[in-house]
Order: sequence, then C-alpha cells, then structure tokens
Amino acid sequence: MEVKKLIDEIAKGYEPNIDELVDILNLDENDAEYLFDTADKIRKQYCGEEIHIRGIIEFSNYCRCKCLYCGLTCENDNTKRYRMNVEEIIDNAKEAYEAGYKTLVLQGGEDLWYTKEKITEIIKGIKEIGDIAITLSVGERTYEEYKAWREAGADRFLIKHETADEELYNKLHPHSNYENRIQCQRWLKELGYQLGSGFMIGLPGQSTETIARDILLLKEMDVDMAGIGPFISHPQTKLSNSESGSAFMTMKAVALSRILLKKVHLPATTALGVMSSKHKDRVFSTGANVIMLKVEPYKYRRLYEIYPKPFGQEKTVKEERIQLENYIESLGRPISQHRGDTLK
Repeated sequence: MEVKKLIDEIAKGYEPNIDELVDILNLDENDAEYLFDTADKIRKQYCGEEIHIRGIIEFSNYCRCKCLYCGLTCENDNTKRYRMNVEEIIDNAKEAYEAGYKTLVLQGGEDLWYTKEKITEIIKGIKEIGDIAITLSVGERTYEEYKAWREAGADRFLIKHETADEELYNKLHPHSNYENRIQCQRWLKELGYQLGSGFMIGLPGQSTETIARDILLLKEMDVDMAGIGPFISHPQTKLSNSESGSAFMTMKAVALSRILLKKVHLPATTALGVMSSKHKDRVFSTGANVIMLKVEPYKYRRLYEIYPKPFGQEKTVKEERIQLENYIESLGRPISQHRGDTLK
C-alpha cells in the first residue's frame, strides 16, 4: 500500500502490521510532513486544542536499579544522593497546586526507603490539599503496594516499558526482566489506574522494527498516556560513549502513535527539548498534547540527572508556570484548566 494511503487508512481505524509501521517510520524529512499533518488532525479530532500541563516532583535520586542508560543507577558513585521527606513532598505539592497545577507526577528512583506506608501518607496528604490528580512513578513494586496506593487515592501510574525487544530490555536492566515489567503494567490496569507507558528512541541495539513493536505494545496494553523520547547518553553510565537518539525519529514515533492510538495523552518529553528546542516546539503540531514541568526545589532537581541537561536561572514554581503558559500561548494553543484525566 502506498504510504500516504496507509497513513489515511490507519487514521480511519485500520490496524497495521509491523512492516507497514516500519515503512512509515522510515519516511524522510519531506515525506514525513504528511504523517505530521495527519497526526495533528487526529489530535485535534480526539483530544481538542488544549495542552495539559503536569507538575513533576522528583523526590528521590536513590535507586536500587542498574539500568545501563540512567544516571541514577546505583552503580554511579559520582552523584550526590537526596531524599525529600513526607512533609517536604506534601508542602511542595501545595505550592504547585497554588501555582495552578491540577496533576502532579511523583517520581523517584526505585527507592525502597519510601515504604508502602510512607507513599500512602504522601498520597493522602496531597489529596487533602485539593482536587489534584496523582500520578505515581516509582517503578516495580508488589501488587499489594500498588493496591494500597490506589485505595489511598492515586489516580495514575507511569511505568515505561522502555523497549519491546525482550532480549534488549533484559540486557539494559540486569536487576530485573521484561516479563516482570509487563506484569506490573497488567496489575496496574487491573487495579484501575490510568496507565502511562512509553519507550526510548535510539537505544543501542534498537532497530526501526523494534520501534514499530513498541508502538503496537502501547496499543496492546491499552495505555492512557505514552512518553516517547530520545535516548541521551550519560557520562557516568555503561552507555556513556553511545550515540544519542534522533529527534526526528522521535517525532515520527509520536505522530504515528497519535494516528494509531487516537485518544492517548502524548507529552512533549523533556529529553526532546534538551536535544532540540526546534523539535520540541514542532512536536505540539505532530500529535503531542501534554507537557511536564519540574516543580521540586532547585537544590534537588540539579541532582536528579537521568541524563545531562542544562538549568536556567532559578525561579519560583509560580514564575515557571507563568513562563510555560506564555510559551504555550505563543504557539496559539489554549491551556487546559482541568486535571486531564484519560480521554478513553
């Protein structure tokens, strides 16, 4: 099938095979414009014009994991570790809520210092502040922990599958395995969480076919949100000399995911903005409808380094929110005034 016609058919509901997705992902700069334009139309049709702003509290950079690509790996002895205590996190959430945030992502390394009871206390404390949607991003835990946090009021859970290539996944994550990762996602769906997943573009050993399988896995797992961003090498990891992923391929993967998945929330990831501000701007017209902004204190965010990234002048949470709102409005897009729950 001719590629433009194939894109049209997927937009209408056709379920493509891996080879067809690969053909689309291999489009060059000129031919990809049709893909991007179609993704923008699908985004408008199913998600509307609003951009959703999420606040993210990175509350700990301790991690038990040994991911080969991540600067938080427990094998990195060159980073200063920190933990925010329960009261700090709740106070930070209150500041973010007062600045206009209605969704907060609580993200940390896989730090077992935060027990089932501590995270339950954090969830309940934040829920007392106001109508705030809480997304947890704390990695692989037990079914009982996930269940307790859902019952305490957590709304969503972000746990990316990272790559649909099981062999590559197991190589990159020597502390765990692919089967366990997918099992965690199944548990979260069963418990009624809005599920966030996602994957990286440009991992060493990844093929275009793998990216196609990544997108199909998002559909299979019936995700509500998917973060798709480029791999960026970190100097204190085992992949320090690896080439970073392509911003252009990232945009094609976001656009194709929008056309296939229709109603899924797709963020313009921080990693894409680090690599290319031009592509970060463009991604909002190629399928993305969400953006996340750090809200934890600068003394912590400078230490939460999954990959190297620059920091500008320090501002208050409110000042940064206003700056982001101005940026979004400069793109001609309205800002959502709602929690931005699943569109399904």
